Amino acid sequence: MDKNTMLGLLLMGAVILGFMWLNQPEPNPDSKMPQEELTEQQAQGLEAESLALSSDTLSSAEMTMLAAAVKEYGHSDADGNVTLKNSNVNLVSDGLSVKGTVSVDSSVVNVEQLARPSMSSLPAAVLNRAVAEVKATLRDLSQYRGFAKYLRGEDKTVTLENDLISLDLSSKGAMISRAVLKDYKSYKGGNVTVFDNDDDAYSFILTSVDREFNTRDFYFTPVQESDTTVLMTLNLGSGTEFGIRYTLAPESYVVKMDIVQNGMQSIIPSSVVSMDFLWNQKMIRQEEGRMFEERNSAIYYKYSGGDVENLSETSNDDEEVNERIKWIGYKNQFFSTVFIARNSFNTAEMTSKILTKSEPGYLKDMATVATVDYNAQSGNPASFDLYIGPNLYPLLSDLQKSIQPGENLNMTRLIPLGWTLFRWINTWIVIPVFDILGHWFTNYGIIILILTLFIKLILFPFTYKSYMSQAKMRLLAPEIKEINDKYPGNENAMTRQQKTMELYSRAGANPMAGCLPMLLQMPVLIAMFTFFPSCIELRGESFLWVKDLSAPDAILSWTGNIPLVTEYFGNHLSLFCLLMTVTNIIYTKITMANQPGGNTMPGMKWMMYLMPLMFLVFFNNYAAGLSYYYFLSLLITIIQTYIFRHVVDEEKMRAKMREAAKNPKKKSGFMARLEEAQRQQQAMLREQQKKQKGGRR
Repeated sequence: MDKNTMLGLLLMGAVILGFMWLNQPEPNPDSKMPQEELTEQQAQGLEAESLALSSDTLSSAEMTMLAAAVKEYGHSDADGNVTLKNSNVNLVSDGLSVKGTVSVDSSVVNVEQLARPSMSSLPAAVLNRAVAEVKATLRDLSQYRGFAKYLRGEDKTVTLENDLISLDLSSKGAMISRAVLKDYKSYKGGNVTVFDNDDDAYSFILTSVDREFNTRDFYFTPVQESDTTVLMTLNLGSGTEFGIRYTLAPESYVVKMDIVQNGMQSIIPSSVVSMDFLWNQKMIRQEEGRMFEERNSAIYYKYSGGDVENLSETSNDDEEVNERIKWIGYKNQFFSTVFIARNSFNTAEMTSKILTKSEPGYLKDMATVATVDYNAQSGNPASFDLYIGPNLYPLLSDLQKSIQPGENLNMTRLIPLGWTLFRWINTWIVIPVFDILGHWFTNYGIIILILTLFIKLILFPFTYKSYMSQAKMRLLAPEIKEINDKYPGNENAMTRQQKTMELYSRAGANPMAGCLPMLLQMPVLIAMFTFFPSCIELRGESFLWVKDLSAPDAILSWTGNIPLVTEYFGNHLSLFCLLMTVTNIIYTKITMANQPGGNTMPGMKWMMYLMPLMFLVFFNNYAAGLSYYYFLSLLITIIQTYIFRHVVDEEKMRAKMREAAKNPKKKSGFMARLEEAQRQQQAMLREQQKKQKGGRR
């Protein structure tokens, strides 16, 4: 390294050290720590503080853009000026310049001051927030166009009501925000509120070239067109309008929803042929018994021209349907909200989630995303009938024929009445009789009693035939015992059966005659099991000590949670369920006494008595009306049995059986087939015995 190079390096080092010394930071007199030890967070705080001392501005280009946007998307007045108003901004434009005010923190700022903030005496922080508000308005105008002026506003409520229902319509989103049923009471007190404010929300999404417009985001203008009709509208300027019209007829739970529009082709391209429908609801708990209400709540939907299906009622579930759907309903145990499309939903994705007991006021969180046909040039691109009301069979039966004549909506499927056979019994026999009795009597305890007597009267021939068959079998019990004693052991099993069947044939007795009538009664019992928990007529109706026939009649309650026991039995004891159990035990004892050889099967007795106790556990949480019906049915059956015993002369029956034995009748087809099967089985047994003997040799 030569001398010149060494000198150059020294000069460069001196310059760098001098520059660093001249630019070192000034010490902070208010801080005890050196400036170089300031943390990054403190440095950012100082930077933010320094920025707050100066105010932001609106550039001339932004002012010009704002004037043009207000001119295009605002409302014209009589002087030719165009105004744009929302909750904070009030602007006036002639297309070239813009004037107006911005409300911020109880201060009113002139928009012209935002272009020259130094001319204003307002604090810089207020001016900055005013600038941010105007820039947000400009951004909304560029993105939402005519919709932008409705992004902010005042949420106004308009009420539509009749004698049955009261509906609050919110201008925010143009949706029904609250629905109250006037004829039904909640277990909490007051009228049943199907949903309220944030519990339920639905909207429609329109898609332009570069933007989605969700009706839930906008503040509509309510227009009361008549006592029964309200129009929620958006005036988008230049003759373009979009709105939703609600019409509630007198004495109806159905509100008609019509989407109306004009000139929307200037915003929505003709290539858009569908519109999204979004619907969310947190289902409010309406009944005191949460468990049973939760089991009977689900999303139901009907295929266009097809069947009604539903998501799981007992677990979280979701379903994606790529077929046309006529209606979608959120069904509670006794109340439903149903959107019925005038045309149909093209596709739908539905989800249902059970809410934990940490939210005791709600049952499930339900959501639907569906699509419907849309045409920007149509004045009425979509319409719906919205049903918000009780799951009352006569009402739903009439509605499904009258809402949209020509198509059976099958809305009665919202009421679970069992499989086809049981549903047929309920819809053709039980419900009509129950409805007729409801017009004659006001006490539903008396109505259930009369209904039980009516059903018992219909089943009387089967009950009598079953008793007579059991009586014949009981009279033949000694002779059957003789046969069993004469042909003991497994090797005589076929002979024993053959002799027993010959005895039945001679006496004119049929061992199946007692079972068949009982089997014929089972569909009625099962039909009633599905009917009573779904019968809204019983809701809130009292009888004797029962306050609500649709809920358990607890006479004893306790706190605490016993695993498994609380889940199925609950934390109470229902009196009608207890009475049903006691009556069932008595009936079991009588039935066992009537059976031939009933006293010779002690090992089966405890199993027979165990069944009523199982019913006690199973039915304790069910409606008191159901336990009351089964109690009455068993009690009447016991009374019938004692009457039969006193009316039927068993000695005369024995004499007739002896006469029949002397003149045996032609065997029935069943008996002939049974004897033929026994002969074939006996022949096969003899062949097997021969082979076994041959094998030993």
